[in-house]
Amino acid sequence: MADWAIWVVVAGALFVGELLTLDLTLVMFALAALVGAAAALLGVDAVWQIVAFAVAAGGFGLGLRPVARRHLQRDVPQLRTGTEALVGERAVVLERVDGDGGRVKIRGEVWSARSYPTSTVLEAGSEAHVLRIDGATAIVHRFEL
Repeated sequence: MADWAIWVVVAGALFVGELLTLDLTLVMFALAALVGAAAALLGVDAVWQIVAFAVAAGGFGLGLRPVARRHLQRDVPQLRTGTEALVGERAVVLERVDGDGGRVKIRGEVWSARSYPTSTVLEAGSEAHVLRIDGATAIVHRFEL
């Protein structure tokens, strides 16, 4: 089998390995193997093919991999659903809310609520901030600008 074909098979195996790990390490070696295949196609001796592979692997690993990882690991806002989506929302107090209970409207829905800290009293018509949802009860505190 020709040297270039061996390099291409090695590159293919490394690409398949990358699909299993998704670490962007094996893909750099696969690209370096393709550089070795290119060197083989140019008729370079096997020792120089290995040198070209090693240099390319180092270059891709130190130069290209950090850039690729930075682009793939952008901060994507997490989609919050269910009660998690209500945390941080404004609530309108419908019935007096204290540490024992009350009612608030959050995004058009009426929720039972308790204040935090429990000594805080929120009167009807005031605004509150949802801290968390505890079962079917919204834990709220006084809304401050």
